Order: sequence, then structure tokens, then C-alpha cells
Amino acid sequence: MKTFVAVVETGGFIKAVDVTGFSKPAVSRQVADLEKYLGARLLHRTTRRVSLTDEGRSYYQHSKAILLAVEEAHAEVSDATLTAQGNLRIGAPQTFGALHLAPLWGRFAAENPAVDLDIVLSDRVVDMVEEGYDLVVRIGRLTDSNLVSRALATSRMVLCASPDYLANHGVPLHPDDLAQHEVIAYSYWSAGDEWSFLGSSGETRVRVSPRIHANSGDTCKAAAVAGYGVVFQPDFLVYDCLQTGQLIELMPEFQGAKLEIQTLYPTRKQLPLKVRKLVDFLVEQFRHPVWTQE
Repeated sequence: MKTFVAVVETGGFIKAVDVTGFSKPAVSRQVADLEKYLGARLLHRTTRRVSLTDEGRSYYQHSKAILLAVEEAHAEVSDATLTAQGNLRIGAPQTFGALHLAPLWGRFAAENPAVDLDIVLSDRVVDMVEEGYDLVVRIGRLTDSNLVSRALATSRMVLCASPDYLANHGVPLHPDDLAQHEVIAYSYWSAGDEWSFLGSSGETRVRVSPRIHANSGDTCKAAAVAGYGVVFQPDFLVYDCLQTGQLIELMPEFQGAKLEIQTLYPTRKQLPLKVRKLVDFLVEQFRHPVWTQE
């Protein structure tokens, strides 16, 4: 089966020699023996090339699936002795990637010296298959059913402002009060300029009129710390400023949305070892997220 698949995928008996390690006569003999055993011709042969018969096309598809299943079974048993290797292309959100993933890459690289990392930070939702990503970290709900997800952590949206801003403009006590306040908004927020809060009486939605829009969470936080307005950002971004008092949480009885932080990778049974290693590594690193610790 391996020899037959090699001939199909390389386009000929001679090229299959490099893949299989067998001589050309041995490759030809193995395929001929396979055809004899099956009682069917699998390949059309000419002096220039080979092509699949209808029976050969069906047998190739089944052979490929069987060989992948065998490789997967071997990998599951022998992961401890195998070495992850190759290029690993990773996508992650800009701010989360810089704050919470950047410190981890050196550690993962040290544990997996045969893996080369290609890290791309962007808040744009990428097409994993089209753009060649092995794995992405995404914040929010999974909408692509062709992707497999693994949870890393959760975060919550926090409404906050600086002490100076609150001293000059007063403290909002209800989400409706935000209409009278300076607001700093994240451009890529899925609900746009409509902010949602959950209180004892249910959900409250408020449409805000931002003074500042920015496509960077770091910029939103910096503007809030500088006293330019109220910001609504994930706790993984503002937790440090809340601890130091640079920002003060507002209306804690009105909770912001919870966000799922997860890894995503294409649906396929034969997941490369390098991807599995990275997924397991990230899950372990975020077992106790720093922004949830007192």
C-alpha cells in the first residue's frame, strides 16, 4: 500500500524510488503483485507517466485513509519517544499575544528544539487553511464548524476608569449613565458601540457614543489610564491596572460578558505531533490564569 501510494503521489515509478528506498524494479514488482492479489488493474502505464484507473482511484483513497490511521495509532503510543519537528505557524490576537503568549514561546522552543515558530499577531479573523496556519488562539465564540477547539481560559469584560477621570466627571452608577460620559471603545468589539451588562434584573444594553475608537486594546487602556474616559475591556488586559489603582472597576453588580479563550486547529484525524505538543503546553500554562489570581 505504501509503495502504491508513493507511486501515485510522486507521479511515477522512478520518483517513488526516492520516497520508498526501493529500487525501480522492486517498486514495479510490488505494485504488480498488489494488482495480481486484488485481481484489478490500479494504474495505466505509459512510457512517460502513470495514471489511476477507476479501481485504482478508489483503492488509493482507501489506502491513504488506512495508512493515516496506522500513523495516528503509532503516534498515540509513541509520542513520548517521538520528536516534534518542523515549522509551526501560529496566529493570535494582538494584545493577548503580546501580554500572555509572548513570554511562553521561548519555553516551548526550548522544550521542542526541532520546532521552528512562525508567530503572527493580528485581531483579524484569519482563514486557517487558506493562510496556512497550524493553530490559532481566538477569543470569543467559535463560528467555524470545520475547526476543532480546546479551551484555555475564560475572561470577563470589565468597565473601568481612572481615579482622575472619576474625580472630574463623577461615577456612573447604572449602565444608562454612560450616555453622559466620555467613552473609549475598541473598534473590533463584536457588538459595535452597544455594550451589554447582566444585573439582578436581567440584561441591560446601552448604546455608547465613543470619544475615542481604537483597534488596539492597549491603546484603549492607555487612554483610560491617562484619564480620557471610561473603557470596557477584558480583565486579562486591565487586571494589572486594577491591582495598582490606576483604574477602578465601575458598577461591579452589572457584569460584562464572559469571553472564551481557546486554541483552534483544522479538523483532521492525523494531527501533527508539533501541534498536539503546543496545544497541551498552552492548556497547562493557562491552568491558573494570572488575571484570575488575587
